[in-house]
Amino acid sequence: MDPTQVGLAMIGAGIAIGVAGLGTGIAQGQVGAAAVGATAENPKMFGKGMIMMVLPETIVILGFVVAFLIMNA
Repeated sequence: MDPTQVGLAMIGAGIAIGVAGLGTGIAQGQVGAAAVGATAENPKMFGKGMIMMVLPETIVILGFVVAFLIMNA
């Protein structure tokens, strides 16, 4: 690969992980606040709140996979 293409691939991989991480952070902030509120009202909601906190994390994993595929293309 040409050095210009390698540089652009690195930038693309960084953007993929960065945007995925930013979106996940925003989502987890909102979901976390709701989960804490639900747990305060009903302690049995703790498990469901934890599951809801894990779901946005899959977006970061997807961003990492996309970045990995870009780097190996």
